Amino acid sequence: MADALLELGIMFATIAGVGALANRLGQSVIPFYIVAGMVLSEFVLGRVALPVLGTAFIPESEFITIGAELGIVFLLFFLGLEFNLDRLLDRKRQIGIAGTIDLANFGAGFVIGWLVFGAFLPAFLIAGIIYISSSAVITKSLIDLGWIANDESEPMLGTLVYEDLFIAVYLAVASAIVLGGGDVGAAAFDIGVALAFILVLLLLVYFGTAAFARLVEMDDREFIVLRVVGVLVLIAGAALTLGVSEAVAAFFVGMAFSATDHVHQIEELLEPLRDTFAAVFFFWIGLVTDPLLFGSVAAFIALAVIVTTPTKLVTGFLGGRAFGLNTLRSTRVALGMTTRGEFSLIIATIAITGAEAGTFDPALAATINAFAVGYVLVMAILGTTLMQYSAPFESFTVSWLDAPVSEEDAETAD
Repeated sequence: MADALLELGIMFATIAGVGALANRLGQSVIPFYIVAGMVLSEFVLGRVALPVLGTAFIPESEFITIGAELGIVFLLFFLGLEFNLDRLLDRKRQIGIAGTIDLANFGAGFVIGWLVFGAFLPAFLIAGIIYISSSAVITKSLIDLGWIANDESEPMLGTLVYEDLFIAVYLAVASAIVLGGGDVGAAAFDIGVALAFILVLLLLVYFGTAAFARLVEMDDREFIVLRVVGVLVLIAGAALTLGVSEAVAAFFVGMAFSATDHVHQIEELLEPLRDTFAAVFFFWIGLVTDPLLFGSVAAFIALAVIVTTPTKLVTGFLGGRAFGLNTLRSTRVALGMTTRGEFSLIIATIAITGAEAGTFDPALAATINAFAVGYVLVMAILGTTLMQYSAPFESFTVSWLDAPVSEEDAETAD
C-alpha cells in the first residue's frame, strides 16, 4: 500500500508540474500529460538503471486504469451537458450538412489505413482515429481564446455533436467486431445489442428530463455530486458491459442533465473531478505506449498528418459556410477542427482491449496504438497552435477569396 500510494503521489505531482508548464507555454495540456506518462513508464524509465534506486517506473495499476476510464466518462459527460435535443433539432439542417461534409475525413482515413495494412479491420480503426476531432481540446481552446461566444463556435460545436453521434454507432460496431475477432457476422448480435442500448439512451434523454431534474433538486451539494456521479458511472458501466462505449453512454447522460435547470451547478461541482480524471486518462495513454514503436510508424504518422490536415481544413471551412459564416470566421472553424484528441485515443484502446481479450493481434494493436498516440500528439499541438495564431491564416484566406480584410474588420472579429 505504501508503494502504491507513493506511485500515485509521483503521478499526480508530475501531472501538476507538466500541466503548469503547458499553461505557461500556452499549449494544450494533453500532449504534456501523454509525454509525462511515457517518460515514467516501464518503456522509458523502466529501461534506465538509476543510482541507488535501480530500475524504477510507475506501473499500470488498477487505480490508474479505472481512473483513466473515469476520465473518459467525465470528459464526454461534460460535452453532453453543452447540448440538448431541442438545440440540436433547431439547427439540424446546418449540422447535418456540415457533419456530412466532415465525413470525407473518415473516407480519407480508411484509404490511408487500407494502403498501410491492406485489411478491413485495421483500416476501419484508422479511419475512426483520423476522422474524429477533439471535443475536449477544441472546447477548451474556444474558451481560452474567447471564441466560445463568437459565431464560429456554433458550427464547430455542431460538427462535434454530429461526429460524436456518428462515433457512438461506430464505437459500438468497432468494439463488437474487434471483440468478435474480426468476424462481422459473428459480431452482428453484439452490434444489435449495442445499437439497441443507444436507442434506449436516446429515449431516456428525450423522456427522462423530469426524473433527472428531481435527482438534483436539493440544496445539499454533497448529495448532488453523489447522485450525478452514481447515475453517470452506473450507466457507463452498464454500457461497457453490453459492448457500448462508456464514452458514448456518458455523452447521452450529459445530454439528459442538460435539459434540466441545474446545468451550471452540475458543471461547477464536477469540473474538478473531470479535470483530475481526464489528466489520469491522458497520463495512462502515455504509460501504456512504448515510444520505441514510434520509429516504426513515423512514416505512417507523417503521411496521415500531410494528407488529413488539408482535408480537415477544407471540410471545416465548408462547414462554416454551411452555417452562413463569412470567410474569416469559416477559416477559424477550419483551423479549430484540425485538432485530434481523446476519441482517437479511445478508439486505439479498442485494439488494446481486443489484444488483451485474445481477439485481436497484439502486434497490430501496439502499432495502431503507437500511431494514434503519435498522431494525436502532432495534431493536438498543431491544432491549438493554428487556433492561437489564426490571424495570418485569416488574412490570407480573406485576401484570396474576398476583398482584403481591414483592420476594423479584424478587430470586430476578435
